[in-house]
Amino acid sequence: MKRSNKFRRLLGWAAAVGVLTGSLAAFPALPTALGGLLGKAAAASAMLQMPEGGISYLQQRFQDDLVQDEPANAAPQSQVQQASSSAAEQSSQAQTSSEPASESAISIPQTPESPSVETIAPENRGTITEQTYTADQSSLYIPLSAGYIKNSTDLSNQQVSSLLAQPLALQLEQTDQPQVLIVHTHATESFEPFDRDFCDTSYTWRSTDNSQNVVFLGDLIAQQLEQAGIAVIHDTTQHDYPSYNGSYERSAETIRQWLEQYPSIKVVLDVHRDAIENPAGNLIKPVAVINGEKTAQVMIIAGCDDGTMNMPNWSENLRWAAALQSTAESMFPGLTRPVFFCYRKYNMDLTTGSLLIEFGSHGNTLEEASRAAVCMGQAIAQTLLGTLS
Repeated sequence: MKRSNKFRRLLGWAAAVGVLTGSLAAFPALPTALGGLLGKAAAASAMLQMPEGGISYLQQRFQDDLVQDEPANAAPQSQVQQASSSAAEQSSQAQTSSEPASESAISIPQTPESPSVETIAPENRGTITEQTYTADQSSLYIPLSAGYIKNSTDLSNQQVSSLLAQPLALQLEQTDQPQVLIVHTHATESFEPFDRDFCDTSYTWRSTDNSQNVVFLGDLIAQQLEQAGIAVIHDTTQHDYPSYNGSYERSAETIRQWLEQYPSIKVVLDVHRDAIENPAGNLIKPVAVINGEKTAQVMIIAGCDDGTMNMPNWSENLRWAAALQSTAESMFPGLTRPVFFCYRKYNMDLTTGSLLIEFGSHGNTLEEASRAAVCMGQAIAQTLLGTLS
């Protein structure tokens, strides 16, 4: 039941082709403020949906322009559902492929050499600052066997530690049915095209090309799981295109369809990249040196119910996040930022194995994020295999 890597890549290209006609003309003309296509109308929704860095980023760039209306070019819900169903049908066919995963099927891209800063208009020149995130001495951080959890809830650290002491209920089974689903609520999130300490602030860090955005990272993670013998579905639907508003509602519908088709799915990973700026407006790229190479840092997000989210099993997701964090940090010290434990939902009510994972930020390159995806894919596989019943 393993997927063909070749088929999966074709599926990703097909998803991009479906929107290229409307996007090729629009994306190059996107203005600095996230772009006319994604729109100021999407900013309010984006602030509610994005994690720590993204919220700050959007607040700074859209503080005077937030509106609630859906963009005029939003796809009708029926079209979104049809696209999700089509992707589900195609991926179902891919699941029946007997072609084994090839280690060389997907290679990590090389970052091209940066042009001179003089090629950027002076008013569009920004700064990129590298930073390695770790826990500080504040009471927010709860140590794990390796790594940390940043407790951004009203629960005491003692309460959280008591929850973490309970056994992990998530267990893989001996089956060839898919047990992991990878999705992308914000599939068009892309990366800085060059490894440098400056940037072009008119660049949008968005792309409908699935070889350049976070969908490519999903391919790398899926490859690592397949090589470990874990059947996985990678849904490449671009839930944030052409409308950014309603992305989480659309990805929730995609997830529900897959869960209905494959009740064997235990884990749902929503793969993103963060957007981090400091108060001066400089881009922050979280990096660590892994195996001698610069690699984007990864942040796992686990949501907590504040009593209004109808997410009664959130503690199961938290234990899964803690287990993965500990494994990843044990295997690749410095790879992760502390788990962000917060009052956010992010569709984590749909399973007890749901996590949102941020790979780097808009200051990182695709090459750096790809190295992180390979490492995290291996850590995910090892964590899950450790639960095999």
